[in-house]
Amino acid sequence: MTKRRSRGDGGLYWSESRQRWIAAASLGFDASGKRIMRRASGKTAAKDKLKEVLRDHEDGLAIAPTGCTVENAVNDWLMYGLVGQDEETLKACTSLSRKHVIPSLGARKLRDLSAEDVDKWLASKANSLSTRTLQGIHSCLNRAVKRAMARDKVKRNVVELCSIPRGRPGRPSKALTFAQAEAVLKASESATMHAYIVLALLTGARTEELRALTWDHVFLKGDPVVNPPVPPYIAVWRSVRAGGDTKTRKSRRTLALPARCVAALWRHWEEQGWDRLAAGDDWEENGLVFPSAVGKELDSTNVRRAFRAAIKEAEDVTAKEWTPRELRHSFVSLLSDRSIRLEVISRLVEHSGTAVTEEVYRKQIRPVVQDGAVAMDDIFKADPEQ
Repeated sequence: MTKRRSRGDGGLYWSESRQRWIAAASLGFDASGKRIMRRASGKTAAKDKLKEVLRDHEDGLAIAPTGCTVENAVNDWLMYGLVGQDEETLKACTSLSRKHVIPSLGARKLRDLSAEDVDKWLASKANSLSTRTLQGIHSCLNRAVKRAMARDKVKRNVVELCSIPRGRPGRPSKALTFAQAEAVLKASESATMHAYIVLALLTGARTEELRALTWDHVFLKGDPVVNPPVPPYIAVWRSVRAGGDTKTRKSRRTLALPARCVAALWRHWEEQGWDRLAAGDDWEENGLVFPSAVGKELDSTNVRRAFRAAIKEAEDVTAKEWTPRELRHSFVSLLSDRSIRLEVISRLVEHSGTAVTEEVYRKQIRPVVQDGAVAMDDIFKADPEQ
């Protein structure tokens, strides 16, 4: 006689209509008082599936759907896990997920995804993607699985256990030499981007900060009455990031303006008045220093296109090879070439410390402290007869 299964072990019966074994288990009740039932079926392995259901129940996965795939988890994260994020962040995450994560791993059941699967996937992508992009696709998958784990769809997040391999070298950063910088400033004099270029190159402000800069935060006369007098300056307190904040709290800073910046901004202010008249009723007043032709905020594509058009006649500079963010790299490089101390440069670009400046701008910072060598050359002449 067949022994009756113990309470909590579930039930197992043959279905004539489906011609297969059906395993069923009661896993308690949901918040509304409705009984939670989980079923598994198979011609021979229904009992093993029942054991898996019960084991998952004991592990706290009572309501986990067995058919949830990586694609389901990623789509759920893209739909609900990025609420409130910047539009550019959402666009980037969606692009990485649709292009790299879902095509390779999307069909894999979330419960069956292993660390080995993820390692092989990242290794295959390392042949064609930069390290930065590898970090991005790993982050997308990791955050999607973490969200799924928090919702009892998988037992653990194996993605967190996987390290990111080194990918292909990315586009190397570069900086303008002094001669190239002068050529860029001269070539852009008649362009609407001239003031933007001057300000970015001579103050080191980030492009995302300049796009959000308003005239309320520009003080071209300074405060000559106080003692000591305050020179002309800009207050870099905003950016185009979500919420309008700068990259970090420490990035909020007040920057004194070189005379060339002051002259360029006065001229830009006058020209913007003519732009308002030309736009007429189409002008949308936002108080921006660097708006579009109708007063709206520029996006990164607008700025890059206008920047390259402005410098296309610059000597010894191939416009298509340069981007606006490299004006900040050039700012650091030019200061370093003039032997400005790293601590001062770090404070001007508002990094948390010199280590960050060295890491980000290692190719622009002069790597050798020369004081000792200069002194020793003076003491011990290269030619003993001198």
